[in-house]
Amino acid sequence: MKIQFNTDKNIEGHERLETFFAGELEKDLARFEDKVTRIEVYLGDENSDKGGANDKRCLIEARPAKLQPIAVSAHADTIEKAFFLAMEKIKKTLTTAFEKQNTY
Repeated sequence: MKIQFNTDKNIEGHERLETFFAGELEKDLARFEDKVTRIEVYLGDENSDKGGANDKRCLIEARPAKLQPIAVSAHADTIEKAFFLAMEKIKKTLTTAFEKQNTY
């Protein structure tokens, strides 16, 4: 499973975040390793320099083998919170997708 990160110009320290988030994804999505070919993570700050509640966005796109890509997103007041919210969503979505595949 390949993990790829994309950030907008407003996210600082993306190398540190990338290392930490990649480890979290590998740990939490390990059970899908043989079923997912690639994970793409998009991190962004929608308001740039302006403040605002829930302006940090994380979109996670999973590319399961033999299925259409699955994407989820989450907004929060920090990148870390948005990432963990999106990670919980992608885990649930992948679990559901593979369970449906097994029932048919």
